[in-house]
Amino acid sequence: MRHLAAYLLLVVGGNATPSAENIKTLLATAGIESDEERLTSLITELEGKDVAELIALGKDKLLVGGAMPSGGGAAAAPVAAGGAAVKEEKAPEKPKEEEVDALDGGMDMFGGGGGGGGGDY
Repeated sequence: MRHLAAYLLLVVGGNATPSAENIKTLLATAGIESDEERLTSLITELEGKDVAELIALGKDKLLVGGAMPSGGGAAAAPVAAGGAAVKEEKAPEKPKEEEVDALDGGMDMFGGGGGGGGGDY
């Protein structure tokens, strides 16, 4: 993955066809070792191919239900046989527990022993 990321960074940076040496140099600059076997495999796979075209082809494989998946938000509700979205039942909320003050036990990082300040300053 690091090799592909470096390849794509180089393409975005203006190098339309990065070489293995370009990728090694970029990774080394970031303090990352390159794996010669994987790098050779990547260069062989991408040789003579347009990256924008490959991304467009790959995007079709990522489409789920007609929309791109995203990292945030709630999951989409499943669709029932009639085409209407199934309502998701809400679990009852648990009552909030009170937070316990960590200094109640007399621990004070400044050695006052009282925990709430008031030590010898």
